[in-house]
Amino acid sequence: MSIVPADYPPRFRASDYVVHPTAGEDERIDVGVLFVGAGPAGLAGAIRLGQLLAEDEKTAEKLGEVPIAVVEKGKTAGSHLMSGAVMRPGPLKSLFPELTNADFPILHEVTHEAMYFLTKGGALRAPVPPPQMHNKGNWVISVSQLGRWLAEQAEELGAYMLPETDAQKLIVDQGRVLGVVTGDKGRGKEGEELGTFEPGMELHARVTAVCEGTQGHIAGIMRKHFDMDQAPQTYELGVKEVWEVPKPLTKLIHTAGWPLRIGSKYREYGGSWIYPMGDDKVSLGFVVGLDYADATTSVHDILQQFKQHKLVQGIIAGGRRVAWGAKTLPGGGFYSLPNRFHVPGAVLCGDAAGFINMSALKGVHYAIQSGILAAEAIYDSIKADTDTTTTGLWGYDKKINDSFIHKDLWRERNVRPAFQQGFVYGAIVGGMATATMGHLPRHVKHSADAKAPIFIGDRDKSYPKPDGTVYFDKLSSVFASGNKTRDDQPSHIRVQTHVPRELGLMWEWMCPAKVYEVEGDGHMVDVKVNPSNCVQCGAITAKGGQLTPPEGGSGPEYSIT
Repeated sequence: MSIVPADYPPRFRASDYVVHPTAGEDERIDVGVLFVGAGPAGLAGAIRLGQLLAEDEKTAEKLGEVPIAVVEKGKTAGSHLMSGAVMRPGPLKSLFPELTNADFPILHEVTHEAMYFLTKGGALRAPVPPPQMHNKGNWVISVSQLGRWLAEQAEELGAYMLPETDAQKLIVDQGRVLGVVTGDKGRGKEGEELGTFEPGMELHARVTAVCEGTQGHIAGIMRKHFDMDQAPQTYELGVKEVWEVPKPLTKLIHTAGWPLRIGSKYREYGGSWIYPMGDDKVSLGFVVGLDYADATTSVHDILQQFKQHKLVQGIIAGGRRVAWGAKTLPGGGFYSLPNRFHVPGAVLCGDAAGFINMSALKGVHYAIQSGILAAEAIYDSIKADTDTTTTGLWGYDKKINDSFIHKDLWRERNVRPAFQQGFVYGAIVGGMATATMGHLPRHVKHSADAKAPIFIGDRDKSYPKPDGTVYFDKLSSVFASGNKTRDDQPSHIRVQTHVPRELGLMWEWMCPAKVYEVEGDGHMVDVKVNPSNCVQCGAITAKGGQLTPPEGGSGPEYSIT
């Protein structure tokens, strides 16, 4: 029997998170431009705006005592950032033209790379990787380290950082975004005020740049409230480990094939990466599309299975795991972009807007570039005093549409959607799209992950048993993430808890942090939710539930992911 997750929606209303301003001038915090999220997009935007204001005192004065503020729900900038990551350096270098490569937090500059199609016992090397996967000259980075470095640069330019601050609600008045309401701190499981209680506050801004990253809460609220979506977004889930190894890896590696199953019945799309991180560490991860069919699919356990391959064993032999993380990626590409990138008083940047090219497995440079373009458009609008008008931020849309972001996503627009029809069909369409620079085929339709039917298969029989040395269980991995969520805070996860067995099992296997546990053995089961395990990867939002922000400062504390 197949079950469709979308038929069991969470008890969640986006309209509850859109509010009118209520705080008086002495009860709120007023800032000039507010960046929601201290990731590559938000921090690049804060830096670029700081650079522009440093040369224009008159415009800076219009933004008041705090011209630039950045709110971040993690403990610090970088705490919630996780990616492969190999990055095209152009946008970052353009932000700091005076710096040399040695000044940036680079772990490896790519000189050699390889792509393999794996079988269980072998590896067939591609003579030449697809054009979008060429990485010579690109940088391997830790995006969490990059976040902390960018935050330092932003603060030097006058940006006011607000860590441990979760944006819970969007303030809208007369059709214009005025800012956000931050979450309370110090509430118990039932919402009661504890001795440490601190109420949230209204943060008002002339312009709000929403840069939360994948599955952003405020971004989702804004997109729904202003009817910005033109097609469903689809997501991939990536799980990553960092290994300390006895011998350096000198080339960048990507793989397709095993341990994923090729048959269209399973709809398994994805692949792996193995990246050098200096002389003694490697980044090892696996990404799988969340439109898969078998409820027993677990990306965390597929990564463990991947480590059984002799190619991987030869790299990590004698090493030890030192970090782990998990995160979704918006993979819908061009057709899942919003119908515009701004609304009155606010703009969308980075992953929150869907700026990721899954066929190239890249998004960090798009995030940085979109933050730069947002800052420039916001600056132009404020300088001309048009930021409070309905047309004041259209310059941002024009900049995005004229940029390489739009051109890249247009060229690759049909690749990822085609894989919803199976690996073989997707490979054929992807080859056509690459060969014709995106001109063929015509629009390949795609559907939301939650509308993909699921069944209970037997994928779980192939996963290796944890040994604590090479293969790890989920709970020990959550510990390795540095998760600091309080056990006694209110749950930030919205799901139905009495659902068909197929759906309950899918959540249980899907979650890399063991948040969901199925209880009962009938057709309908109860689902126990353990929110304190959550590393805020966002997968549940793609597959029938809804993730909202927990108390500020909760969640993982990534350091080298």
